[in-house]
Amino acid sequence: MTTPLTESAIVSRLRAAGCVFAEDEAQLILSTARTGADASAMVERRAAGEPLEHVLGWAWFCGLRIAVEPGVFVPRRRTEFLVRRAHALAPPEAVVLDLCCGSGALGAALVSGLEEFALHSADIEPASVRCARRNIAPFGGLAYEGDLFEPLPDALRGRVDVLLCNVPYVPTGEVGLLPAEARDHEPRVALDGGPDGLDVLRRVTAEAPRWLAPHGRLLFETSERQVADAVAAVEQGGLSAVVATSEEFDATVIVGVKSV
Repeated sequence: MTTPLTESAIVSRLRAAGCVFAEDEAQLILSTARTGADASAMVERRAAGEPLEHVLGWAWFCGLRIAVEPGVFVPRRRTEFLVRRAHALAPPEAVVLDLCCGSGALGAALVSGLEEFALHSADIEPASVRCARRNIAPFGGLAYEGDLFEPLPDALRGRVDVLLCNVPYVPTGEVGLLPAEARDHEPRVALDGGPDGLDVLRRVTAEAPRWLAPHGRLLFETSERQVADAVAAVEQGGLSAVVATSEEFDATVIVGVKSV
């Protein structure tokens, strides 16, 4: 019989592997593991460099426990600022579309704070769509698999009040500089934004006006150095742009507004 790992043994193993928050991670692993064997396997996966959220099978986001499978983009805390902005702007009975949805965390977090809504999500990665369906099912959400707007039902055209789009915005040449947890374990399509990081965004802003309702809003995050080019892409698509920043979340969000 294998002796169960103690919390101190797990902390030592994780610390030796370079985990900065070894104590916190040890507690999360022990509280999530169903058996001692599960805990041992989880510790070894984490020590090998797998993201903690993939090891646990979930991530905290905006107060929700979001299911996250291996190979699925892990929602970042900074993106909670985007959800806050969207919540402040959402009209009553909002039609919400979460594009490039990954785990579906953004859409789920937004509608969890709304009274009346319809939620739709889409992603090109099959694993992400599977994960999103689990996370948005409690909210009656629907998830579609395909490239950007392509898989969406035509009935959504001109009806979307809030379009969340966590587009990849890392320039191709900088993907290799990302932490190993991201570049080795998350889908490249969720990270790589093309030569200047804005290729996917330009595709979204070019088509978004056809899906937005009058006065509908497109929200996405970007880096400080990309703001000018991102605003230009929004305006070229026919939307007006507003930039919002947060020191608390170290995040920059751009809101594109359809006037009519």
